[in-house]
Amino acid sequence: MRLVVAAVLLVTSLWSPAVAAEPPDVITVVSFNVLHGGPWSGFTGDGQRLERRLEIVADELARRRPDVIALQEASVSRRLGNVPERLARRLGLHHVYAPATSHVFGDGLLSRLIVGALGFHEGSAILSRFPIVGWDVHVLPRCERSVDPRILLHARLDTPEGVLDVFSAHTSRDSCQARRVAELVGERRNGLPSVLMGDFNSVETSAAIRALTQEAGFIDTYRRANPDARGVTVWQRIDAPTATASRRVDYVFLVPGLDVRGRVRESRVILDQPHPLPDGTLLWPSDHYGVLTELELGGPRRGPSLGVLLRRVRVCQLHGVAGGKREDTRVQGKPGTSGGDKHEDVGDAAGDPRRLHDGMEWGRARTDDSQAGM
Repeated sequence: MRLVVAAVLLVTSLWSPAVAAEPPDVITVVSFNVLHGGPWSGFTGDGQRLERRLEIVADELARRRPDVIALQEASVSRRLGNVPERLARRLGLHHVYAPATSHVFGDGLLSRLIVGALGFHEGSAILSRFPIVGWDVHVLPRCERSVDPRILLHARLDTPEGVLDVFSAHTSRDSCQARRVAELVGERRNGLPSVLMGDFNSVETSAAIRALTQEAGFIDTYRRANPDARGVTVWQRIDAPTATASRRVDYVFLVPGLDVRGRVRESRVILDQPHPLPDGTLLWPSDHYGVLTELELGGPRRGPSLGVLLRRVRVCQLHGVAGGKREDTRVQGKPGTSGGDKHEDVGDAAGDPRRLHDGMEWGRARTDDSQAGM
């Protein structure tokens, strides 16, 4: 009898149309390089007017109300404090932060001593309106510059559509780093789309960006929404009277999910205007402009594959239930199930027992030893 029921379930599933379309959930994401102000800002100076620039950035982001923000060159210093934490508090967002400079000479004592002496480190951060249910950090290979640590920060967000994987990257002009990023992001694809954001220091025709778009199949959201626009994001002199940016190196990539491909609704450059100061001069938010993208995460889902259907039939046979219990083929990513590299309930910066060094959350970094050259 069970075999008959299983056969009926299989045939019915094969003939069933795709799941009916539902109104898509739309999320707004932003990628932005803050301009940290230099390692000596832990001792002296104003971090290239970091305090005033942060006010400009916070006001603009508060007005636009993005759901997720990926930061690069987010700094924590003895004199200027914890930039990602301060921005997250101002915007009422959860956040995670991971330093890149802590890996300048590997993960040993020397790097920690140098960072401690400087009273400064910088890296990537992810700010989210949705709860952060897990996160990890990957140290990228150094194929061209041996003393230039770069990381990929990954966070898992609990959205109404399910767990969303978001990545913040800051790479050098190194195509091997971009390929490693593509591998790491691709390995973590699940039912929903993923979002990769960052400063890749490379124009869209470079080998690094082609590794992400042409080779890995990631969607350059700005280019998808604006086929003919330049979309320049660097380099802006922060005290210039006019715009000086001439290249596009900051990106938001949509990574199609296994069940839902996602869709780019809109993408545009933001934080690209100067602000007048009381003395009559102008101040720009950073030497980079930001990129804002609106993405549709919901909508029609792909029908299940034959392999998935066969697994469902097997579940029905094992449990002896006609309806069976549907096997969830998406990676929901319960934290703490992958060797301790993902952390539970990161939540707000305040009150988290893992806060160290001026409120900085630390993840466990993974290093690809075969490529890192550390």
